[in-house]
Amino acid sequence: MDEILASWNNNRPLRLMFQDEARFGRISDTRYCWCRRPARPLVYAMVTQQYTYAYGAVSPQDGAFDSLVLPHVNSGCMQLFLDEIVSRYPTDNIVMVLDGAGWHKSRDFRLPDNLRLLFLPPYSPELNPQEHLWDELREKHFHNRVFDSIDILEDHLVDALRDLENSPDRVKSITAWDWIINSLSIAN
Repeated sequence: MDEILASWNNNRPLRLMFQDEARFGRISDTRYCWCRRPARPLVYAMVTQQYTYAYGAVSPQDGAFDSLVLPHVNSGCMQLFLDEIVSRYPTDNIVMVLDGAGWHKSRDFRLPDNLRLLFLPPYSPELNPQEHLWDELREKHFHNRVFDSIDILEDHLVDALRDLENSPDRVKSITAWDWIINSLSIAN
């Protein structure tokens, strides 16, 4: 992190973001639920192999969450996502923390001057607070749901992501872990 901070020769504010992707599909996520006796809940299940992907990045210090729904996980879609993040925060120095997925390490990325990538150690999803936002999204918006088409699923996913983007206090309460906030106070 010290090397990254030293590489910028300006006084822009630092924005530490954690990034990840999640797959959402028409396979339903069935969970236990409660209902009054004597009724028994009826939960439909579907096994259809249609998926879409949500790209997300969270800034734990202020609860900012940014996302895109894209059709694939590859370096081309990752470039689109990185370009979108930079366009949303043009005056910040952005350190994007991500895992070691192959499409995250493309040599063809065109990284702007205000964006640096920092990779997590292998096999350490527990260090990425973005993983907890995916759990929140699935728990609150996708359990016991069946979607008639991939378009309906994508519309629902966009609404759920927008709900998170418009709830910075909730996002911050999920992702502002002590070690992250403390590291930012040392860096600034």
